[in-house]
Amino acid sequence: MVNAVLGVHVSPLLRDVGEARSCFRHVRRLAGIMRRGAMPLDWSQCAAVESVPGKVSAAWVFRGTRIPVAAVFENLEDGLTINEIVQMFDGLSREQVQAVLDFTAHSLETSTPSR
Repeated sequence: MVNAVLGVHVSPLLRDVGEARSCFRHVRRLAGIMRRGAMPLDWSQCAAVESVPGKVSAAWVFRGTRIPVAAVFENLEDGLTINEIVQMFDGLSREQVQAVLDFTAHSLETSTPSR
């Protein structure tokens, strides 16, 4: 988006840092909503994840993996970028992470009253 608006080249690293900041804002907002006791997200509506009895204690994991969705949010909260997280977890794709982040953002936008 910055490329189109400013007509300049933005390096992939800078683009990823911007994405990480945006994701961090979503993570902080989600954590605040959950602390206030708001209804949790309905992960069954996100195609990128699954919960299988007997697999990682039936926690929500990225489809086809044993990687808990919570691990991505914890690492984003710790300041890691999407690329760093994908490199950390064998079998996790950037598209899967982005799908979860998009689902989370969309869920937050539609489930919380605007101020």
